[in-house]
Amino acid sequence: MKAHDFRGRAPVYQTVVNTLLVLVLVIVLIPFLYVVLASFATKQEILTRGFFLIPRTWTTNAYAYLMENKNFLTSFKNSTLIAVAGTTISMTLTTLMAYGLSKTWLKGRKIINFMVLFTMLFSGGIIPLYLLVRGLSLLDSYWSLFLTGAIAPFNLIVIRSSFQNFPMEIEESARIDGCSEFGLLWKIVLPLSKPVLATFTLFYTVDYWNSYFNSILYLTSAEKMPIQVFLRQMLIQPSENMGPAVEGLEFSPAVRMAAVVFTAIPLLVVYPFLQKYFNQGMLLGSVKG
Repeated sequence: MKAHDFRGRAPVYQTVVNTLLVLVLVIVLIPFLYVVLASFATKQEILTRGFFLIPRTWTTNAYAYLMENKNFLTSFKNSTLIAVAGTTISMTLTTLMAYGLSKTWLKGRKIINFMVLFTMLFSGGIIPLYLLVRGLSLLDSYWSLFLTGAIAPFNLIVIRSSFQNFPMEIEESARIDGCSEFGLLWKIVLPLSKPVLATFTLFYTVDYWNSYFNSILYLTSAEKMPIQVFLRQMLIQPSENMGPAVEGLEFSPAVRMAAVVFTAIPLLVVYPFLQKYFNQGMLLGSVKG
């Protein structure tokens, strides 16, 4: 009887859940759709109509203006460089360290693992890190961004756990065939760990692309600032107080909307190629601690 009642209520329950999910989806999508569509509207229409989804007059002037703006293109190029180089450095160092820590025969392995975990719970603070970067003469250098965020403890722990789950039989067979430790990692372990590696490649890429605080902390040259700093200055500060990174740009609402869309495009392009690995990668890396 109870099972029959549950089956009778199941369609109602599913309908309620689906309705709530659709409402949440609409709430999330409307602001994004407004930004995208408003970027194709004229300045006068945005100022007079306020909130709208469908522009009366469609124009690509805002995008054309940004594509011709030297400062915007420079900041976009800087962010691309930071994201590509930073992700490459971080994934290389994280993968090598995770592989080493996954080996039970590594001396001092437990101490190193404890130190990695400790940094997740406690931080040295911003001021000591800034003084360290300054002492190494890395201020106003992209290396200050790469080295301070080279290895994320959480990413390291999950990738290490994934490597620990790797079948020992495959490793032993490879060693019997004369495969070196590096050859084992490069030819066997990495190809079979694509879901995990793709997942954390995405994590690092998003982190570096959205780099804002570290950029304003360590970089001083306007020509080295990434797109996030440019975008923040454009959206928040009045044009008369803008620094040289954005001087000469007319901050109309449509241009601001177009800049936001431009900033989101790279991640929207990258994510579909890595999304299929995302859930599988997180599960593979979390089986064993």
